[in-house]
Amino acid sequence: MPQHVTDTTQLQCDKGTTLTTITVTSQSFMSIDGKLQATEDDKQPNVNIKPFGVCSILRSSCTPSPVKWNNASDFEIEGKKELLDICTCRCSVGGKISVVKSVQNFVEE
Repeated sequence: MPQHVTDTTQLQCDKGTTLTTITVTSQSFMSIDGKLQATEDDKQPNVNIKPFGVCSILRSSCTPSPVKWNNASDFEIEGKKELLDICTCRCSVGGKISVVKSVQNFVEE
């Protein structure tokens, strides 16, 4: 079952060298375990999504250039679809951004 994406969920770009986290700024009242839920509007470069290290396409800083989140939930928060851990976002440079693990899935063993 898909999980909700919340603030600080880890993201990866298949063309980058490091992971980053999402910063939720699209809404300020819906949260899970004290972390704001992400929506399809959380895609601003260097605001919501930080660089992913070095880009294998550009051979320089992997600054995200997100186009649109796909596979978002039908549930909306203030008219914006909420993100789930099955969502991906195409980068205009050529990469694909995806969720590594939603915070809800972190389990210490």
